Amino acid sequence: MVTGQGRIGRAVRVWLPIGFFLVVALFPFYWMAITSIKPNAELYNKNVMPLMVHAPTLKHYVDLLTQSSFLLWTWNTMLVAVVATAISLVLGTMLAYPLARMRFAGASLIAMTIAAIYLVPQPLLFIPLADVINRLNLGNTLTSVILTYPTMLVPFCAWLLLGYFKTIPKELEEAARIDGASRLQTMWTIFLPLCTPGFISAGIFAFTLSQNEFLYALIFLTKSSVRTVPVGVIAELIRGDVFYWGQLMAGALLGSIPVALIYSFFVEHYVAGLTAGSVKA
Repeated sequence: MVTGQGRIGRAVRVWLPIGFFLVVALFPFYWMAITSIKPNAELYNKNVMPLMVHAPTLKHYVDLLTQSSFLLWTWNTMLVAVVATAISLVLGTMLAYPLARMRFAGASLIAMTIAAIYLVPQPLLFIPLADVINRLNLGNTLTSVILTYPTMLVPFCAWLLLGYFKTIPKELEEAARIDGASRLQTMWTIFLPLCTPGFISAGIFAFTLSQNEFLYALIFLTKSSVRTVPVGVIAELIRGDVFYWGQLMAGALLGSIPVALIYSFFVEHYVAGLTAGSVKA
């Protein structure tokens, strides 16, 4: 029998670390929320505790939505993230499937090259990409970032999907091929539906990166009407040495809501996709 002291000790060993990491993970969101509802009188008063609010207000949210183009930036961000994620998943699948299911010379080298390309730092790529965008006259258009984001998203999506594809038993495809299905039919009707957790995990990762990307958006999108949330908030709510902290934190908090909702709905598939892909890879 487990004694009372044993239960208490077990609860301390389990819940104390969980509580610590939970506080560490949620503290930035708490700080953003507190700062976004503080009036300026408290926000810039050194005598007020930074983690407390005495007279909460929604003025910063109202100013953000009415005095800036935040809603337009949000629409631009969602459009870019969704389209770039869709392109990356399609191209990543086209790249990962033959590497996982077909035998040909150089397959291992191509797989390692994919991982190496993903590790290339973005600052090394934006100069040639900027030259390409300028030659195509795509500056200050959402098309510029939609075309450049897959350069970093496709390698990771392909690498993650490659690991997940290898967990699907080949016997299922072989049985379908024996019944007369072509490879394309087998892939479309048998193989890809089984890879839904892998697609969800890769899609969430790609969507998150697209939504939070800053460097390419800062270089290619200089007009307020085409900016995304990360660039728009920084560019227009920091004026010289004046930081509008209330609106900045309100924008940061609102910008994190879409990803949080996506994670909450698909967390089980996301974890399953990452676990299967990483273990097999």
